[in-house]
Amino acid sequence: MAARAADAKGARDVVILEVAEVLVVADEFVVASAPNDRQVKAIVEEVERQVAEAGLAKPLRVEGLDDRHWVLLDYGDVVVHVFLEETRDYYELERLWSDVPRIAWDDTVVSGTAAGPSDLTSP
Repeated sequence: MAARAADAKGARDVVILEVAEVLVVADEFVVASAPNDRQVKAIVEEVERQVAEAGLAKPLRVEGLDDRHWVLLDYGDVVVHVFLEETRDYYELERLWSDVPRIAWDDTVVSGTAAGPSDLTSP
């Protein structure tokens, strides 16, 4: 759901990384980017709106909303990272976690799939 919400608001290069086997703090990372800080904010607001409308919990914490270079929405099992494109290129989160599976969330995305994604990442 978080990936689809980000995509619906124009996020670029949306991926879901299954990090459960290598991290204890989350099961999945949803990673997305935007070309400017206003778009970062719009994507974050859309993710929060759609998750709330689905009756799911509010984020446990939100970080980075003031400068909007890297906003983190922590939903517990799922952590949503919305980057300004330059910031995403700098930190290279996907390269850092290149050994974890990617979860397919969109029929047009070709990637590996994993069993049992949580509600925030499932179709």
